[in-house]
Amino acid sequence: MSDDSIDWIARAGTRAKGKRPDFLGDPTSERMLSILLAVAGEVSVLKERLDTVERLLDAKGTISRADIEGYNPDRDAAYERAVMTKEYIARIMRGVQQEMEAMQVQERPVADISADLKDN
Repeated sequence: MSDDSIDWIARAGTRAKGKRPDFLGDPTSERMLSILLAVAGEVSVLKERLDTVERLLDAKGTISRADIEGYNPDRDAAYERAVMTKEYIARIMRGVQQEMEAMQVQERPVADISADLKDN
């Protein structure tokens, strides 16, 4: 099957079966999260493709589109890409991770600390 026979616009508009997950409770925020994660996925693909181009250029000095499309990373390259992807996702999700960590820490509310300071 060639890419010419695939209607990518129609495929992008297909809907998954079942109810859409609701993480944030606000439809606008949900759409923004969906868009953000889709863009993050596309950037991740671009990072891997760029890695392919760089590795091929290092190895051969010149490349063709066929070289790029036919490239299969070796074990070391696949490991490096996996680490790169994990780091990228960690940077994207850093804010969420920090909020989750903050929820686990039992800190006194600032209002209580302020009241104690006023009393002393």
